[in-house]
This record gives sequence, structure tokens and C-alpha cells, in this order.
Amino acid sequence: MSRGKSEIRISNIETNWSKIQNQEAMSHNENSKRYDLEERTFEFAKASRAFVKQLPRTISNIEDVKQFIRASGSIGANYIEANEAIGKKDFVMKIKICRREAKESRYWLRLIDTDGKLEGDRARLLDEADELMKIFGAIVRKSEQ
Repeated sequence: MSRGKSEIRISNIETNWSKIQNQEAMSHNENSKRYDLEERTFEFAKASRAFVKQLPRTISNIEDVKQFIRASGSIGANYIEANEAIGKKDFVMKIKICRREAKESRYWLRLIDTDGKLEGDRARLLDEADELMKIFGAIVRKSEQ
């Protein structure tokens, strides 16, 4: 009979442990910074890839999409590089590249033909690229002071 009680206790411990882990994950999500730039730039690149999968396959779109995808992914990659910068000059240079890639993403997004069906998605991506440009611009200004 004691063996059955042990199994029940272990089962209860495992259930409680799962509840604790779920609560910790939820509170971490609520408390974590909303504007974690590494995650935000990653999500922008992912959303960009999802957007282009829905586009009409025209010759101009194929070429413009290649440029857009490179630029959108480069934002986050350069931000990661900036966080590993050797010095302040290196950091500022990488952040400037992030800003430039966000501007380039906006440019290619505006050129892409959506057939009018994906204008809402494009507008959201343009807004996010604009926000990223502003954020990286502010980082550059504060870093150069």
C-alpha cells in the first residue's frame, strides 16, 4: 500500500512542478521587456518571410523580395553584432548599419507588388520598419553624445 502512496506523491509533485513552471513562464512573459530589440528584430524578419510567401510571383517581385529579405534579416544580425562590439565606435557603426537596413527594408517593401490584397500586412511591416529606424536612430544619437 505504501508503494501506491509513493506513486501518488510523485505524481502530485510532477503535477505541482508543471504548474510552477507554467506560472513562472507566464510571469516571465508578463515581466519581460516588451521592446527586447533582439527578439523584435527577429520577429520582424519572421513576419517579413511570412509576408513574401503570400505575394504574387512576378519577375519584379522575385528580385525585390530577395533584397527585402536580405535587408530585413540583416537588421537583427547586425544588432547581435553590435551587442558583441569591441568598442564604442564599433557599436555605433553596427547600430548605424541596423538603421540603414531598416530604411532599406522600407524601400523594398514599398516597391513590392501586393496585388492590393496584402496592403494591411505591408502597412504593418512598414510601420515596424519605421519604428526600428527611429529606435536605432535614437541609440546612435545617445551613443554619440
